[in-house]
Amino acid sequence: MIEKILSNRNISKACKQVVSNRGSAGVDGMSVEILSTHLKTNWKHIAIAIVHQRYLAQPILGIEIPKENGKKRLLGIPTVVDRLLQQAVHQVISPKFELEFKEHSYGFRPQKNAHQAVQQAQKNIHEGYDYIVDIDLKSFFDEVDHAILLHLLHSKVKCSLTLRLIRKWLIAPIEINGRLTKRTKGVPQGSPLSPLLSNIMLHELDKELEKRGHRYVRYADDFSIYTKSNKAARRVGNSIFLFLKNKLKLPINREKSGICKPVQFQILGHKFVPTYKKGDKGKYQVVVSEKKWKTLKQELKLITKKTTPSTFDQRMAKLKEIHRGWINYFRMASMQSKLKELDS
Repeated sequence: MIEKILSNRNISKACKQVVSNRGSAGVDGMSVEILSTHLKTNWKHIAIAIVHQRYLAQPILGIEIPKENGKKRLLGIPTVVDRLLQQAVHQVISPKFELEFKEHSYGFRPQKNAHQAVQQAQKNIHEGYDYIVDIDLKSFFDEVDHAILLHLLHSKVKCSLTLRLIRKWLIAPIEINGRLTKRTKGVPQGSPLSPLLSNIMLHELDKELEKRGHRYVRYADDFSIYTKSNKAARRVGNSIFLFLKNKLKLPINREKSGICKPVQFQILGHKFVPTYKKGDKGKYQVVVSEKKWKTLKQELKLITKKTTPSTFDQRMAKLKEIHRGWINYFRMASMQSKLKELDS
């Protein structure tokens, strides 16, 4: 397997992907713009070091970014070379796991997206599964147990050199404000491998839910289970809580988890409201959540603020970019009246 990962064709493809993703420099300060040049003079040494088990992953650069709730999320940015190697590994091992991933896992997968997840949630509700177990995993990417994850990886990845690389990336220290901190668990958000590793871990949850015959929707670590009664929802919620705690060692955010009806439920920035149309009892239309509207208003206010240093053309370009992204992401939602309010 390592030969395929380190092949010129695979590395070239990985290099193009990393460069197209752009992204910030890691702890070594190397930018993606000079990656190709760097590889021309250093690739042979990097490949030999990997094959002879001398390659050491560089520390991850930790950057805190604001969340919508006012708190901060820690992103871990590997060096450009480590991002290249992770992308190369991803390209080779991903198809092995993709074959077994479940239909209702929608995050970071080929031909899967957030719109499909929202549509499936709406379908479940319309078919009478309107008692929803909404579970929030507490800091999932920081809590992933390395031993469990590596065991799951070994089921498909038998190459010791590949597993060694992944293990080195998992335990690479993180640099925050100039200080290095050891890492004994978690998968850093910001690396090319983290979405795949999260799906490998939570595929175990998908299998458990399907084995029990439950309806569910999962997008990365965001998942919900759909039942026909409050009693069933409580039973399912309690059993899945124990499965996550005992089998996967993943804690739940109890404050953000619970049982809800469609009007109280939100998924990937969308929520549901009754249609109130004749003959449509029990039917719901998709709308944009209030939190997302608030975020949009804040972004627009910042761009149009007179004290924001930018030209008229720059402002217009940014507004168009936000408008395109917003309309594309929320194209399933009913939002004409709300958009008119923003224009007024």
